[in-house]
This record gives sequence, C-alpha cells and structure tokens, in this order.
Amino acid sequence: MYGPTGLAPIDCFLFDVAMATIVDPPPAHTINCMPPLSRRQLLIGALGTLSFGATTQLLSSCSSGSNSSRNLPDDVQLVQRFPGLLTPGTVRMPISLANQQGLLTVDAGQQPDVLTAQLVNADSGEVVVKSLSAAKHSHDLTIAYWPFRAEIAAPGIYSLVVDGGPKDGVAIQVLDPAQVLVPKIGTPLPGFDTPTTDNHRGVEPICTRTPEQCPFHHITLTEALTIGKPIAYLVGTPAYCSTGVCAPGLEGLITASDQFGDVFTYLHAEIYIDNTATTVAPAVKALNMTYEPALFITDKQGLVTDRLDGVFDADEIVQRLMAIVR
Repeated sequence: MYGPTGLAPIDCFLFDVAMATIVDPPPAHTINCMPPLSRRQLLIGALGTLSFGATTQLLSSCSSGSNSSRNLPDDVQLVQRFPGLLTPGTVRMPISLANQQGLLTVDAGQQPDVLTAQLVNADSGEVVVKSLSAAKHSHDLTIAYWPFRAEIAAPGIYSLVVDGGPKDGVAIQVLDPAQVLVPKIGTPLPGFDTPTTDNHRGVEPICTRTPEQCPFHHITLTEALTIGKPIAYLVGTPAYCSTGVCAPGLEGLITASDQFGDVFTYLHAEIYIDNTATTVAPAVKALNMTYEPALFITDKQGLVTDRLDGVFDADEIVQRLMAIVR
C-alpha cells in the first residue's frame, strides 16, 4: 500500500504492486475510473476480481496449454495494471500474469518474452485489431508486465484476448474524453508551480527518494512549459511503493535523463505533502489524478504525447522518450 489512506472505492482500481488509488482529494477531484457496467457487459467482458491485498481485475485461463509458444500455464490469470481512464486514440493496456496464489514475480519460472493478442468489440464480437503484441518489461521490477498498445476509435467495451490466455479476454472500457479529467494525449499539460529545492511550497520532503533526492526539482512545471523543450513529468511517491513501481520508475527516469541529457526537461512531484502520507499534494490535485504513478511526456509545445499510467520501467521510458526525438 502507499500510505495509511485505506482502500479505494470499488469503482477505481488499486494495485499494491503497481498503482495506488488516491482517496484524499475531495469529490471535485474524484474520477469515476470505471463507470458501472451492465450485467450484459460484465458477462461479455468476463470481469472478475481477486484480492492480493488490493483490488485487481483478473481472468482465469481456459487454455488447454496447447499454445506452447506463449509459455502460459493452464491456470494463468491476467491482471490489469492501469486505471480505467482510457479514451479513444492510442490506448496503452499493460497487463501482468498471476495464478490463484497471486501475481507472478519475475523469478517465478519462465515467462513469455512477448505476448500476442486480438482486440475485440465486446458488444458486436467484431475483431477491431487482429494482431497485437507486447514485449515483456521487468527492468528493476519484481512483477513483469506487457504493455499492449492499440488504436481505438470510439468509446465502448472491448476485450483484449491474449493468445493462450482466458478465452473471453480482459475487459477494457474506453470512455468519452469528457469523462476523463486527467490530461489526455493531444491536450496541453496544465502549468503548475510544483515544489522546488528553492521553494517547497508546503511539501516536506519535496522528494522521498533515498538516500538522495532526485535531481528533478530545480524548476516548476510552469517554468518548464516556457522553455520550449519536451517535458518528462513523473508524479509518484518512491518512499511508499519502493517494491512496486514509483521508486524503480523514478530511477528509470534518472537513467533516461543521463541518456537524453538536456533534450528534455525532467520533473518529479510527490503525491503527499509529508511523510504521514495522508494528505494529497496540490500538484496531484492540479492534474485531477486519483491514482499513482504516472509519467506525462510532452512535445516542445507542451502538448501531452504520451502518458504512462500504473506501471512502467526504465526500458519503456527510454522507448517513449526516443519516440519524441526521432
């Protein structure tokens, strides 16, 4: 967990290894991460839950095990590693593997280097994307993930059907953009006076990385947006998910900054105002975030070109930043 704030409402995902739902913001900042689905949609999407100390969305495999090229066991389950904030366009859908005992760690036996899948319209049964693939990512993580990406044109209920996995796939809901308040791809990243080394703005500490704070607190986001360089802005709290994603993600961004140098402006903001981890920081509320971590990537004009939610590693960070400079 990410601090003593309690469990999230049932309509938001909470992952103890990847993502926490932030429950402190008042209702004005609360996003309905997964609006209620009808019984028919639940059946079509084959949604289910299983607790690993947090709410996760899992589906048991109905595979006979004949798909040996995927190296998926018969009892494999698929775990969504992203919040329900998908909108039409390029959609990122990272998943992990589990069984009835829990999420599979990277040392829990051989896992596929690549997963393949189809994307199906859950209402019509039409195959929307016939062939998708996702490489395994596990740099400095204890739980590997596979980040599928697809172009989805319209809101609706879809199923990500992984080869060798559950026959009904993982239910994916794509929302009307008006329902999602977090900055979306193609929209401006809003400026905000994030805490800096010169002005903590009521956040203590401004960085929970240990033993040293990260080097991404020298200017505010507002100032960064005036420089005319692409931005990589990570929002997460390393101290409260050091075995999950926030700390490795921040280390990954530091590694990426060494590779890309001053091509980008790099920023980091904490989730909470202090080490009690009970009050959400203003920078988080400014983004209308109800989860962590997230990495916002912009172009030189400050438009969001990518947003990594829930889980990401150093390798994926480098890949997504590379897409900006090509």
